[in-house]
Amino acid sequence: MAPKTKEKPKNSPLSPSQPPPAIEDLFTSLNRYVQRSEYEQAVKVADQVLSIAPGDEDAIRCKVVALLKADNIDRAISTIQSAQKLPLDLSFFKAYCLYRQNKLEEALESLKSQERNSGTMLLESQILYRLGKMDSCVDIYQKLQNSKIESLEINFVAGLISAGRASEVQATLETLRAKATSSFELAYNTACSLIEKNKHHEAEQLLLSARRVGQETLMEDNWADDEIEIELAPIAVQLAYVQQLLGNTKVAIESYTGIINRNLADESSLAVAINNLVALKGPKDVNDSLRKIDRLIEKGNGSQSFQLASGLDLKLSAKQREAIYINRVLLLLHSNKIDQGRELVAALPDMFPESVMPVLLQAAVLVRENKVTKAEEILLQFSEKFHDKSQIVHLARAQIAAASNHPQIAADSLTKIPSIQHMPATVATLVSLKERAGDINGAASIFNSSIQWWSNAMTEDNKLSIIMQEAAAFKLKHGKAEEASDLYEQLVNNHESIEALIGLVTTAAHVDVNKAEAYEKKLKPLPGLKQVDVNMLEKTSGAKHVENSETREETKSKDKVKKKRKRKPRYPKGFDPANPGPPPDPERWLPKRERSSYRPKRKDKRAAQVRGSQGAVVRDNKETSSVGGNSTSSNSKTNQGAGTSKGAEQSRASSKSSRKKSRN
Repeated sequence: MAPKTKEKPKNSPLSPSQPPPAIEDLFTSLNRYVQRSEYEQAVKVADQVLSIAPGDEDAIRCKVVALLKADNIDRAISTIQSAQKLPLDLSFFKAYCLYRQNKLEEALESLKSQERNSGTMLLESQILYRLGKMDSCVDIYQKLQNSKIESLEINFVAGLISAGRASEVQATLETLRAKATSSFELAYNTACSLIEKNKHHEAEQLLLSARRVGQETLMEDNWADDEIEIELAPIAVQLAYVQQLLGNTKVAIESYTGIINRNLADESSLAVAINNLVALKGPKDVNDSLRKIDRLIEKGNGSQSFQLASGLDLKLSAKQREAIYINRVLLLLHSNKIDQGRELVAALPDMFPESVMPVLLQAAVLVRENKVTKAEEILLQFSEKFHDKSQIVHLARAQIAAASNHPQIAADSLTKIPSIQHMPATVATLVSLKERAGDINGAASIFNSSIQWWSNAMTEDNKLSIIMQEAAAFKLKHGKAEEASDLYEQLVNNHESIEALIGLVTTAAHVDVNKAEAYEKKLKPLPGLKQVDVNMLEKTSGAKHVENSETREETKSKDKVKKKRKRKPRYPKGFDPANPGPPPDPERWLPKRERSSYRPKRKDKRAAQVRGSQGAVVRDNKETSSVGGNSTSSNSKTNQGAGTSKGAEQSRASSKSSRKKSRN
């Protein structure tokens, strides 16, 4: 066999034996790869250019952009850092890389040195949106209205909705001269604004239009069916959410379950579907809900104890992330996994420092641990530290205290909420808590301050008459008849209330009879009272009960005993009642052991005693010899029909007799 010839080694593009290609040719190749979206090849060509001309600004920029397009963020940052010594400003690209890595504060800092143009302002608005600073984000979009930026209206509407300004969406679309159904993204965002305005049916129709437009657009671009479903998954999730808001719980659960089971959705839409399904099911099937939501949360590394899986921290808003963590804590409490719930709650303040929910969940965990006093202290400390977020904390503290039989603490918490302090429901709750605490004077002072506040209030829906009516009834109940009479009199003079007039007459009768008689004349006379002589009525001993003819007839009918119809007995076929024969045995349905005629059989004392180990059987020599021929194949089907022996017959007979005895 002849030896193989050695192949000649191929020279690399930059080998010294072959001259390097011209830079012009390399840039032509670089442009071609960029046009074809072949970014990995573009990076390789850019490296070839930089090997020939180190520090070439265009090559470095092309390499950074190609790496960003290929989602190779870490390598893009290293390229930017290696070019710091060059007279080249890459701060914008660095800011974008930091934004993609969710290092938002550093990204904003990197943008400060950049000139304010449409590109930098658009990136800044995206960073502010992810930071949750929605008002600042919307301000930038308003400044960019006159700029010809593609899809600006989509981000603008999303910012308005997140900033709680959904009412401005329609006017913004008119200003931008944009139609809601011009793209499925804009239709989706506009439908979200309708949901915020509680126009659920209109939102449902617009979401259906968004899905139709999206299917048509993506099919024209030759997308596969699975890719189309994944791209339109947010619309499907939002349609299920609309059904949930409309009260169609069964339809919403089926929609969420279908999205989760098919698993044809992006990570963020799948997370929202799981979270909404868990919230919709509530405490039902807690273990299954906990398994679903545990797919979204995993233990973090380093300083962050917990984090969302699959990069959801970068794809979900802060409000959505917080909702997922809150639902997991509630599920842990429902499943009595208090230790895990406490561990997760301890990590939430660092994750959501601007939110009030972590302290509320911390109080909930303490209540489950029967540490009510500590929960009340934590809520009080938070309310004193953050006055702008104290209203919901005071309400939670009041609820915990009221449920734990601490009425005074609950009342003190409610009095620290000025916006609702004089509302009828709050006044009623405060009075009830004061009564439970035994502070009757404090309850009366609450009524007095509320009456004074409503007297000075300049509102159309004035609740003064309601408060005064309840205050008069309260004071009359607790023996303050004079104050109650004064309140009733004010109501009669100012509001001309019949109920107040009746209360005034009833109350004044205990205090001032003349006043009671004077106001009694204002009451309308009852019909039929003019023929009644009051003096003669007073002389009578009292009214006697007189039975009407109808009542008498009813009592007589009750006394009469209903006669039962006698029916002829039905006999079996062929039975002659004249000659019935012997009566049946009365013990025929009893077991034999319980009948009087039962006699148990004697045991055979003559049977040979069995000696040996447990389970051993003593047989005669003849019997053993006859049975021994078939012992090896007693279980096989082929030898069952073999010749029988006397020993076998005896064994079958003995087993038969034993079976008969066991039945008796």
